[in-house]
Amino acid sequence: MRVTDPAGLATDLARRIRRRWRAEVQAIGATGSLAHADDREGTDLELIVATYRPGTGPAPMRRRVDGHLVSIEVAASPDLLARARQLTTLWPLRADRFLHLRPLDEDSDWLPSVRDAHLARLTDATPREFSELARDAWCTADSLLARAVQAGQWHDEDSALLLLAEARIAAAVTDGLLTRTYFRNSADAARRTGVVGLDLVELRDRVRLQAAELEKRGRPVDVPLAELL
Repeated sequence: MRVTDPAGLATDLARRIRRRWRAEVQAIGATGSLAHADDREGTDLELIVATYRPGTGPAPMRRRVDGHLVSIEVAASPDLLARARQLTTLWPLRADRFLHLRPLDEDSDWLPSVRDAHLARLTDATPREFSELARDAWCTADSLLARAVQAGQWHDEDSALLLLAEARIAAAVTDGLLTRTYFRNSADAARRTGVVGLDLVELRDRVRLQAAELEKRGRPVDVPLAELL
């Protein structure tokens, strides 16, 4: 298996895309390690291709190329801007790709508008909006944790371990929403929030603390049916 320089490979790929779809492609950028300039041998390459119109440009793909896993996301520029303006429960894991988008060719001057659109949305976001997103993420963490406990009681250790790992990430995402903190990826989220290695009891305590914080911010996570709607 031949392993090439990731930055050089990304630049060469962008050049080929530009050459073949020049009339359709508005900008080409990289996210992840390339955008943070900490790429190394074997780094995954994550490219975003913005087109002028939907359904044009290269096809989205995920392939192994010269020792690197290459992912190409293709979206019309209005759609990409719309995504940058959205806040969802997965914001802590997705914001980085909007805020750190590295141009891969000289024709990609449009890319900073993605960052600007996301920053403008964050400026408009209220504390209550983030609290509501955190409440949704908390429900996911609590549900996954309950299922992990149940799997353990049934002696299904494989399922319990998988569910526990997912519950840790959901708890990390909840922390990110409570503190308006975004992460590079799931591993970064788990490491920075301290959920790595937490067992079922320790994670349950963390989730309970999150529930108490959410109650302070407006209403409890467990409400009577009459207060649901």
